[in-house]
Amino acid sequence: MEERTIVNTMGTSAPEVANEKSRLFGSFCKADNALCYRLGAERLFITPWGENSFRVTSTKCAVMPDERWALTEEVKPVRATIRIEEMQASITNGRITAVINNVGKIEYRNEKGELLLEEYLRNKNDMHGSTTSSLMIDAREFKPLIGGDEYALKVRFVSNPSEKIYGMGQYQQPYLDLKGMDLELAHRNSQASVPFMISSLGYGFLWNNPAVGRVNFGKNITTWEAASTKKMDYWITAGDTPAMIEEAYASVAGTVPMMPDYAMGFWQCKLRYQTQEELLEVAREYKRRGLPISVIVVDFFHWPLQGEWKFDPVYWPDPDAMIAELKEMGIELMVSIWPTVDYRSENFTEMKERGLLIRTDRGYPISMDFQGNTLHYDSTNPEARAYVWEKAKKNYYSKGVKVFWLDEAEPEYTYYDFDNYRYFLGPDVQVGNIYPVMYAKTFFDGMKKEGQENIINLLRCAWAGSQKYGALVWSGDIMSSFESLRDQFAAGLNMGIAGIPWWTTDIGGFFGADVRDPAFHELLVRWFEYGTFCPVMRLHGYRWPIQPQVGTTGGATCLSGAPNEVWSYTDEVYEILKDYLFLREKMKPYITTIMQQAHEKGTPVMRPLFYDFPEDGKAWETEDAYMFGPDVLVAPVMYAGQTTRSVYLPAGAVWTNYWTGDKLEGGQTVSVEAPLEQIPLFMRDAFQL
Repeated sequence: MEERTIVNTMGTSAPEVANEKSRLFGSFCKADNALCYRLGAERLFITPWGENSFRVTSTKCAVMPDERWALTEEVKPVRATIRIEEMQASITNGRITAVINNVGKIEYRNEKGELLLEEYLRNKNDMHGSTTSSLMIDAREFKPLIGGDEYALKVRFVSNPSEKIYGMGQYQQPYLDLKGMDLELAHRNSQASVPFMISSLGYGFLWNNPAVGRVNFGKNITTWEAASTKKMDYWITAGDTPAMIEEAYASVAGTVPMMPDYAMGFWQCKLRYQTQEELLEVAREYKRRGLPISVIVVDFFHWPLQGEWKFDPVYWPDPDAMIAELKEMGIELMVSIWPTVDYRSENFTEMKERGLLIRTDRGYPISMDFQGNTLHYDSTNPEARAYVWEKAKKNYYSKGVKVFWLDEAEPEYTYYDFDNYRYFLGPDVQVGNIYPVMYAKTFFDGMKKEGQENIINLLRCAWAGSQKYGALVWSGDIMSSFESLRDQFAAGLNMGIAGIPWWTTDIGGFFGADVRDPAFHELLVRWFEYGTFCPVMRLHGYRWPIQPQVGTTGGATCLSGAPNEVWSYTDEVYEILKDYLFLREKMKPYITTIMQQAHEKGTPVMRPLFYDFPEDGKAWETEDAYMFGPDVLVAPVMYAGQTTRSVYLPAGAVWTNYWTGDKLEGGQTVSVEAPLEQIPLFMRDAFQL
């Protein structure tokens, strides 16, 4: 950027200032449409980036790295107002103003002048006393990593103890409000770090850095950390409502495609259908019973070996005929893809020679040892993305498979030693969180090139920006328990706020359920009711007792769980689940409308009550109910044995109990009957399902 209007913040009328002091004050300048601050090796830019928003970057490297990471969308140019004075400078973009003083401390204010966020800086540098302290703590701490041009970065902000924080992706804990939480900025099975948050103070914040790190939303200080990076990069926006903030973020990071009609129905899945005939018989049974079904799934190890992206002909002898029969029944087939490549597979040697696999910095190069020694394909490498897609295109897509299950997307390692793995784009500790985005992009780009619209693929992980590549995220291999259900409740709502509106769970949980256990039957019903009001309704799980293997070769070496269809339990359970299948079908016109909003504006499909009722303080306190679209309030039962529960109805609406027809004024907490077959539901004003 062209620099001009440089102002030395020390001025020329202070000869009494010692040389030691003079080096502690920086200079301001305009750089095109940005405000620049410079002190020593650091160069910092505050750049307008969309309406009411800034992108803030800083580096101590010789050249500012140019990666845009999540901020890929082209935004309408806006002209900022920049003012440079002797001791401070400011930049205003619509509703937000940034002020930076002569020692480099930044604060952000809204159009009313109210403080939104300020850096935590405590040192002796400020002669005017506004941040004078003997602590000597920098707001932006670049700690050099020996032998390279990377830094361990910490960025600190003053914490407002009354602030509430939402978003940040998917973590296995039951808290919706993240204030006081310590979160790892890294992916694991069932954990997805998506570092965009909304504050109750009226701002949104994206940590635009895919490095492994941490964030601590402490009572006194908020600290963002990157283990290895070349720059600080974040985006901040101001808005009067959560919806305004969410839509601003979507405008710079992208939105989901329009969800295809079939994806709004019911998805049948289990670990795992072992043969072509077994899967077809399940699909036929759904049709014989007249039950709605939109998608059925071929799970993992239907292939000969990992890294051979094709059907094992021993157990899946005629996939073309299978897919054709399913399509005649109006059912789409989803096929599981793993990114792991077995040393014994037909593609391993070529991929290794061409540098298409991730690398290890020490030890024997194995990243995962489940069902064989494997390395993951390197999704950050464009050549590797093209290679994997061509295999999937030939063996699946050309046969009619139009939706893929992109499993292991974190990627999962046998050991999460992030500092041991290296990608095409750099070390895992520096870029690793981008892996699931590029995994989604592998298939999205290939399918789009083939002319497919409304692309959707199921992934086990995401980072900021995954949504624009058609990523439907599910919450991973979770336990079958009410405690786990409560964790998923918080995770799903925070994923939506983090910009990932397509989200789902394994209904009933994944691990630890025996199909003969009455306690599990209760959990399954309650989870199925909740799943009816998730963006995608998908039944899955690894059920006990384990089934006999059908063979000893290829994928048959992986075990299979018990039946997991809606009729696999008691007659009572079946009748309840059947009713909710038809309720989901009945809701399709409404679901289509809210999916259109997600596509056009980034609106979460399921969201906390405060999203639609930001003026209601009680709505910000409610962590056990949510809105499914703007007109349906859902209050799932998440405790064993519970048959009544209290529900807060937000002020500003009249609410109709779906089951009884009773009309109730908002702004009150009511006690609701919740027998096993009923999830508490309320319709807003005159809305009817």
